[in-house]
Amino acid sequence: MKYNELVAISGLSGLYQLMSTKSDGAIVKNLDDNTTKFVAARSHNVTPLDSIEVYTETDNVRLYEVFLSFKKNEAHLEGFDYSKADNKALKAKFGQLFPEFDKERVYVSDMKKMMKWFGILKKLDLLHELEATETEETAI
Repeated sequence: MKYNELVAISGLSGLYQLMSTKSDGAIVKNLDDNTTKFVAARSHNVTPLDSIEVYTETDNVRLYEVFLSFKKNEAHLEGFDYSKADNKALKAKFGQLFPEFDKERVYVSDMKKMMKWFGILKKLDLLHELEATETEETAI
């Protein structure tokens, strides 16, 4: 599985691997429980992680750059449970992991999603591919 196959689906939590597309939706595999399902285009938006950007104080950055910053600052995540933290604690922790974010335009719900997605990518060992992607882009 590759990073460019990963998608987020509106109305559904977690991350999914895009298996196939159809004219009326997509077939995806849930990365948490490995179940495969059809997602109707009428009900849900399927968004590749590659296309997501995060607001910063200057230019927007691609989501994988946020994950790389998380990985670099991973020591700040020790013992932190984002699912039980209040909004103030989440903002403070996110600021330690990715200090460049725009504090007014990045919502706490998005911060929580990114932290959850980072945990999934780490569990599936897909963070190495992100580092390789960054190395290729800096070489160009």
